Amino acid sequence: MTTETGNLPPDAGKLAAQWASLRARLRGEVGEVEYRNWLRQMVLAGIDGEVVKIALPSRFLRDWVRDHYGDRLRVLSQAEWSQVKRLDFRVSASAAVEADSDDDAASAPERGLAESLSQPPRSASTARLPETRDTEWLAPLDKRLTFETFVVGKPNEFAHACARRVAERPAMAGFNPLFLYGGVGLGKTHLMHSIAWAIRGAHPERPVAYMSAEKFMYRFIGALRGGNTMEFKTQLRSVDVLMIDDLQFLIGKDNTQEEFFHTFNALVDAGKQIVVSADKSPNDLSGIEDRLRTRLGGGIVADLHATTYELRLSILQAKAAQAGVEVPLKVQELLAHKIASNVRDLEGALNRLVAHSKLFGRPLTLETVPEVLNDLLRTHERRITIDDIQRKVAEHYSIRMTDMFSARRARAVARPRQVAMFLAKQLTSRSLPEIGRRFGNRDHTTVMHAVSRITELMVEDRVLAEDVTLLRKMLET
Repeated sequence: MTTETGNLPPDAGKLAAQWASLRARLRGEVGEVEYRNWLRQMVLAGIDGEVVKIALPSRFLRDWVRDHYGDRLRVLSQAEWSQVKRLDFRVSASAAVEADSDDDAASAPERGLAESLSQPPRSASTARLPETRDTEWLAPLDKRLTFETFVVGKPNEFAHACARRVAERPAMAGFNPLFLYGGVGLGKTHLMHSIAWAIRGAHPERPVAYMSAEKFMYRFIGALRGGNTMEFKTQLRSVDVLMIDDLQFLIGKDNTQEEFFHTFNALVDAGKQIVVSADKSPNDLSGIEDRLRTRLGGGIVADLHATTYELRLSILQAKAAQAGVEVPLKVQELLAHKIASNVRDLEGALNRLVAHSKLFGRPLTLETVPEVLNDLLRTHERRITIDDIQRKVAEHYSIRMTDMFSARRARAVARPRQVAMFLAKQLTSRSLPEIGRRFGNRDHTTVMHAVSRITELMVEDRVLAEDVTLLRKMLET
């Protein structure tokens, strides 16, 4: 007797009753919890002579059932069909859906089997999701975090390009998985949300799941305690794109790593996209199993480097434009110089300044910054050195450090050198002769002239005065 999927046999009713009897006996032997976790989603795909064909919804589940219950299923099958000699376990995307009505199988066995045998197999992309699938436990996406609001610069341009490619063509060969890594506040989460929004916009029918690794772990533990791990597995394996943020949270969580590894394999094997972020590259994530580390590094690994001054300034300009508030360039430059740790702190500082300006109706000035951001700008007190001053002034005016010691008299070099001498006199306790020696063995009278000249120009030249004020605040805070 042959009963293939899509070819309903005349005695489907009897066959369904026998299959229901087999499942009931197995259920009684292993117990309710174990049955629901591992065996509920079995579907009889047909009987071909001496072979019973059993379908399951994923490769992981197929292998588990075959390895742990195969022998007992063969014995129970032979009790129902004497001619059976072996079992054929296979993967079917529709198995989870067909088996979902297992609780009703005893009262309507013929209907359940008739539907499973008469319907053609469905691909993973067209299979109906289980009715029990919920997405409330998935992390919500922030509407502000899109590709349009992501500021691209040298430190993040490669990661941004990879994220764009994945959003345009999920599961593209060579880009699966996409592994994003970098320090706190450098844009990993922003890129992940951007990918999700782009895919949802272009393909709203494609399920996209984004969550933190911590949420993944707690959800998995909850499924274990509630005896519904198969529901958890089915939910994750039903998505087209799975995005896990802060994977380093799984370090040392062996059981959760095991589950993530199998989920990873099941989705990649089914042609689904995986996007992962962490604070380190896969090779540097100590405490992650070697097999998982190898799979994570098997696609594209993209680093988000620490921000540069230029990128921070671009981010501030973009955020100020979005907020619709005029932020003086000098204020932006001060923030870009002083808050170099991460973009999150930079945005937070700008938000506080803007809020202060709106609440009190005061314009933003350089004097406002230390008043409002005292806790952010406050650092351990340190002695300001002449080297610090020379380096900061050279960077500000885009000249070489060696120009501070050279004999060049061009105004583009001489004026910054005078500013540096002025600041050295104001901010250090060094004598005039000592300052002169640190500027190419110049005479102390040269330093006196520089201090006097800059003092005069600050009264006449507003731009120079702002430059000196900005440099002083950068060095003092």
